Amino acid sequence: QVQLVESGGGLVQSGGSLRLSCAASGTFLSIGVMAWYRQAPGKERELVAKITSGGNTNYADSVKGRFTISRDNAKNTVYLQMNSLKPEDSAVYYCNLDFITVWDRRVVDYWGKGTLVTVSS
Repeated sequence: QVQLVESGGGLVQSGGSLRLSCAASGTFLSIGVMAWYRQAPGKERELVAKITSGGNTNYADSVKGRFTISRDNAKNTVYLQMNSLKPEDSAVYYCNLDFITVWDRRVVDYWGKGTLVTVSS
């Protein structure tokens, strides 16, 4: 019932910036927590940032001060502004959104397909 479309990944030089977007469409009552995860080759998927419906945010220590997560509830979209990028930020980035379903009014997680971010030295 829900579709997530990610965009904004690509190749960038060290020190550069990218903005990732994840837009939701479909049938749901509301969206709770929105989050971004990333997974580099040979590593486990890790939480990068999350934002609650009330606007409270949390960040991984490795991106604190460089990345900013935000949301536009009118557009059902979450963003990740990534500044001062480092080669170690290279990974596939996935959005993860908590949806309140229409029929049973439960919280259900949906994952984006992922967008590749590559930061060169």
